[in-house]
Amino acid sequence: MIVMRADLFVTCLIDAFFPEVGESVVRVLQRAGVDLGFPAGQTCCGQPLFNTGYRDLARAQARRTLAVLEERRIPVIVPSGSCASMIRHGYPELFREAPEDLARAKEVAGRTFEFSEFLVEVLGWEPPRCPATGLVYHASCHLQRGLGVDAAPRLLLEQCCGAPVPALDSECCGFGGAFAAEHADISSAMLARRLEQIQASGAGRVVANDVGCLMHLEGGLRRAGSSVRCLHLAQVLDGRGDRLR
Repeated sequence: MIVMRADLFVTCLIDAFFPEVGESVVRVLQRAGVDLGFPAGQTCCGQPLFNTGYRDLARAQARRTLAVLEERRIPVIVPSGSCASMIRHGYPELFREAPEDLARAKEVAGRTFEFSEFLVEVLGWEPPRCPATGLVYHASCHLQRGLGVDAAPRLLLEQCCGAPVPALDSECCGFGGAFAAEHADISSAMLARRLEQIQASGAGRVVANDVGCLMHLEGGLRRAGSSVRCLHLAQVLDGRGDRLR
C-alpha cells in the first residue's frame, strides 16, 4: 500500500561506487509504502566544494541541485547524513546573502530527510525481523552531530535484529571527505584508533548510514587483514549480507 510519495537523492558515492546500497535503499522504502521517484538530473550536492572553500562553485552546484529537487514539492530522502546535512544546513549558509536563493534553499531543506530519520520520524515504519547478528553500529559525525539524528538508526537496527545492537563510541572515523586527503596523517591515526575499537567489539560487521565512513573503515580493515566488513543500514534492513565492494 502506497502511503507517501517522495524523491530519492542517492548521493555521488552510492551512485558511483556502491549501487547495491542504492538498490537496498529503494527496496526498503518501497516496502515501507513509499512511491519513490528519482530526479534524473541529480549529481553532487556540492559538499566537497563547500568544505574545501570553493564557495562560488559550491553555490553553482547547489543551484543545480535545488532546480532538480524543486521539480516536485514532495519529501526528499537522502541515504547519507553528510549529504542531507549539506542540503539542510549548508545550502542556507551558502545563500544567506542571496534572499531569492535562500528562500529556495530553505524550502527544499524543509522537506529533506536522512533515510533512517524519514523511516522512523515521518513514516513510523517498523522493519520486519531479519537474522543479522554480530553487528556493531558506527554513528557518523554529520548524522549525529550535524543533523541530530541518533535514535532512529539504533531503533531500526533493534527492531530488525530483535535486540539492541551495540554501538561504538561517538568518535570520528577520520574520513571527513577532503579532510582525509588534506590531513592524511591525522586521518590515519583516527582510523587506526577506530579499527582497534571495532576489533575489540568482536563484531563481524560494522553498520553505518554514510558510505563515506564505511568506505574509509572498510579500506582500513582490508589493509589490516581483518575479516570484518561494512554494511549500510539499508542493506541490513533489506536482509542483504553483501559487503561493500
